[in-house]
Amino acid sequence: MKKALLVLVVAALIAVPVFAQFKVGLVTDVGGIDDKSFNQGTWEGIVRFAKDYFKVNAPTANFKYLQSSAEADYVPNLSTFSDEGMSLIIAPGFLFEQAMTQVAKNYPTRKYLIIDTVVPLPNVVSATFAEHEGSFLVGVAAGLKAKADGKNIVGFLGGMQFPLIEKFQAGFEQGVKAVFPDCKILVDYAGDFAAPDKGQALAQKQFNAGAYIIYHAAGGTGNGLIKEAKERQMKGDIRWAIGVDKDQYADGIYSGNKSAVLTSMMKRVDVAAYDVSKMTMDGKFPGGQNLVFSLKNKGVGIPANNPNLSAAIVAKVKEYESMIASGKLKVSEVPAK
Repeated sequence: MKKALLVLVVAALIAVPVFAQFKVGLVTDVGGIDDKSFNQGTWEGIVRFAKDYFKVNAPTANFKYLQSSAEADYVPNLSTFSDEGMSLIIAPGFLFEQAMTQVAKNYPTRKYLIIDTVVPLPNVVSATFAEHEGSFLVGVAAGLKAKADGKNIVGFLGGMQFPLIEKFQAGFEQGVKAVFPDCKILVDYAGDFAAPDKGQALAQKQFNAGAYIIYHAAGGTGNGLIKEAKERQMKGDIRWAIGVDKDQYADGIYSGNKSAVLTSMMKRVDVAAYDVSKMTMDGKFPGGQNLVFSLKNKGVGIPANNPNLSAAIVAKVKEYESMIASGKLKVSEVPAK
């Protein structure tokens, strides 16, 4: 009996430090923790992980974030968490590529997750997404909705014009054209991921040019689009925004439960943060690997509930989802010239 009790005590003493010492830190980009998009979605994955496995409500001493007000903050913030001995340090966004490369080399014993780009180092896990596939689906939704309502112009609003953001544009354009070949697609880039005022100004420009629906891949800048769509809906000028990264329906609510967000292209950054945190805790940190989240493994897609889409449109979106996931339909990552 004493022997069994001793075994239990020793096991408990071994287990406690593992849980007590496991720490996850998130360094945001300039959009901030409450950008209603990429940073927030990643943080939600950490919060869920902390609650599921540690029964705590983050932020806590072991699960916390540092906000970056400028790109110059990336290296210092990543270094701060590295000095604090965080078990896993997460950076959401391709703009972290150079900073992550530098810091990961400076701290070879620390473990890192970078989302949206690849850093080929043994102590870094990369998580990338098939944004073009998910964007195709919201393009189908936009094209069918515009066609059903007698409209023939939609728009795309990007943050900075990089190949990554062009993947969103490419998929969206192909999805629209698949169901509505004659639809015109307006395209603008804000040159910024944290400027809602620029997003609203570009949304005004596209709406004034006849756009009925605008899809954004612009982080915090896209909040300006949603604001503009809400304001127009309140005035009876029906225009729609399509959200990105997370389900932005709630962000578009302007009266009761009415929202100006038609649907959203969800990048499951929360799943990436959650899964890699779990792997790291379990001693299975996949260092040096690129984990790809696509339609096939539910890494991208539209929300489960879409109150502003008809059942017929959702069914058609699901048809295309199956074709892409099975490989029957290939979506290009490059916008048409």
